[in-house]
Amino acid sequence: MDDEALDQFRRPTATRPLLGLTILAVEDSRYACDALRLMCLHSGARLRRADCLKSARRHLQVYRPSVVIIDMGLPDGSGAELISELASATPRVSVILGTSGDAFAEDITFAAGADGFLAKPITNLGVFQNAILQHLPEDRQPSGLRPVRNDQVHPDPITFREDMAHVAEILGGPVDERMIDYVTLFLQGVARTAEDTILEDAAADLANARSDGAPLLGPVSKLSGLVQARLQDAVAI
Repeated sequence: MDDEALDQFRRPTATRPLLGLTILAVEDSRYACDALRLMCLHSGARLRRADCLKSARRHLQVYRPSVVIIDMGLPDGSGAELISELASATPRVSVILGTSGDAFAEDITFAAGADGFLAKPITNLGVFQNAILQHLPEDRQPSGLRPVRNDQVHPDPITFREDMAHVAEILGGPVDERMIDYVTLFLQGVARTAEDTILEDAAADLANARSDGAPLLGPVSKLSGLVQARLQDAVAI
């Protein structure tokens, strides 16, 4: 089944410029994915989600979306692997975008063959729409003038707490250096989207300690405590 072929019958409009597109978000954060869901809802696009490389590859064996947005830090590897595979595939997905809360990931994204990069947090509707539209062929663009949307979306706080539960489960078990790298990148992206500067700074402190070869017990314990506090808070943000 080909999502892109099916969606050709749904034409974009000025107010719903992504109508007719199916977007696959390869994103492990439920909070970030809920932001994408809301932006797709306002834009007319359909959203599918995979939370890891394995799930995304399984999905792509069955469906071919119009657009793929790939988080660069996934639990089972780098999003650059999947970007490279999709960029060299025939037929090629119309638009491949990488996303990350790490500014250094942008160069890796383009080197892997992506068409564009979305820096987290992705909450501005106009930025999201333009990142996709500028890479679509002319026949998939809305005709005429299109209002520029600068609306900010606000993901469901419940999905933030689900992300905290995910991290708490990881930190509650054996944590090796690879898992620390994953947790810090994951939390920096989620915290930035949630505008939780305390959590973002703690994740950055752990990343810096890891980079400097400093002891990790203190930064890990601090981060774990902050995560637990947000889990216990009925209104996390």
